[in-house]
Amino acid sequence: MPAPVVEVQGVTKQYGDFTAVKDLSLTVPQGAVYGLLGPNGAGKTTTIRMIMSIIYPDRGKVVLFGGHGSGKDLSHRIGYLPEERGLYKKMKVLDLLIFLAEIKGVPRATARAKAREWLERLGLAEWSLRKADDLSKGMQQKVQFISTVLHGPELLILDEPFSGLDPVNVQVMKDTVVEMSRKGTTILFSTHIMEQAEKLCDAICIIARGATVVDGPLADVKRRHGGSHLVVAAERSPALDAVLGDRHLVSRADNYGNYAELELAHGATAQQVLESLVRNGVMVNRFEIAEPTLHKIFIDLAGPAAAAPEVAHA
Repeated sequence: MPAPVVEVQGVTKQYGDFTAVKDLSLTVPQGAVYGLLGPNGAGKTTTIRMIMSIIYPDRGKVVLFGGHGSGKDLSHRIGYLPEERGLYKKMKVLDLLIFLAEIKGVPRATARAKAREWLERLGLAEWSLRKADDLSKGMQQKVQFISTVLHGPELLILDEPFSGLDPVNVQVMKDTVVEMSRKGTTILFSTHIMEQAEKLCDAICIIARGATVVDGPLADVKRRHGGSHLVVAAERSPALDAVLGDRHLVSRADNYGNYAELELAHGATAQQVLESLVRNGVMVNRFEIAEPTLHKIFIDLAGPAAAAPEVAHA
């Protein structure tokens, strides 16, 4: 089995009395799309900066590619798109991309050819000779993404990569990330939008207040926290209300009129709920054991308060 591309081992980072990351561990397998998830201020960016050796942990360590060397030492093998975007805005787009690729060791001719290829792919070919400052914010973000992948990194780290993009460009970026993953690139990206991670990730680590809430393969996380969430569509009636209000069966019910989302009471089963509905004469149109969303898992495990961090250092 190949060594993990990233291992974060019990890292802690403090700023004075504030603990931004607390005893955090995670493992990013080779070839995975790995999501570092949590609300703003949870510690995601601090963790990524420690992986990149921009800052260093107070305790614990980071191991990259199974061996020795820091994020700075191995930067030629890593593509890093930071949360804080920035380009040399007076440079022409093509010249800028060539310059940044050369810094990573790509020969000029190769850099030029690859830059033109990526600009064409992301719909920016006609802007290649314009100054970066002439581009819209979304276009600039795509240029910065190109600069991140131009040298063909083995590990791609993206900090809130979809922030500020319109839906069309979000989809373009998602498709690009998926294609790179299929070709063997290991991808670690952070986001506070659970729906994005749910569509892209093989494995996740959810953090809140700098600490791990849950981690592991996405399918395993959903399996561990699923099975208690039901969706019921039925004709409105007092009998339906009675079943939804039975706290021996249902701990919580969000009734939207045409359908209801239920949480099973402790010890209750979906079969018992269905039997109660039928026994009480409820006309059931739909009855489904639903897979929990990442957003729901996060709220259930971390609580709503975790989505409102007191300090946003990360």
